[in-house]
Amino acid sequence: MMKQTRLLDSEHSKELFAYFGLAVYYSQALEQQLVNLLMLMKISQGKVPTEEDLADLYHQKLSNSLGQLVNEIQHHFPFSEEETILLKEVWKQRNYIVHDYFKERIQETFSPAGRSRMIRELTSFKQQAQDLERKLQKYTNDLYGKLGLDLETEKAGTHTNA
Repeated sequence: MMKQTRLLDSEHSKELFAYFGLAVYYSQALEQQLVNLLMLMKISQGKVPTEEDLADLYHQKLSNSLGQLVNEIQHHFPFSEEETILLKEVWKQRNYIVHDYFKERIQETFSPAGRSRMIRELTSFKQQAQDLERKLQKYTNDLYGKLGLDLETEKAGTHTNA
């Protein structure tokens, strides 16, 4: 067991864990973006009359699972078939990575080839989640504009202009 523990402290292992962390990070960024888009869709449909309703709904959505968000957003946002397939794919992959990845792949973590393979997979997933998150960010910004909400004004409230 000592040998395996030392192996997991190697630079290569640390790199593997860093990519695992990035994969989880981008899947959470994607969840956040889905919540933002869902909230704007509901505002645009007149479904959240007061700021208090908005705050309640926001906190409720933040606690929803990615699967719940993916299922709900489809009813509100006109994604293309390709985007819908990608969303579901990323959601399935995210669940696998978060819940089962190391359980099922533990043997591979002990060999350089296995770790390299895992790093490639995690990098590929991270890229997919990141691309999707950027696309949703663009939809969110477009919707902000359509609703007459000025992003710059929103940001000005949080940053002081130097």
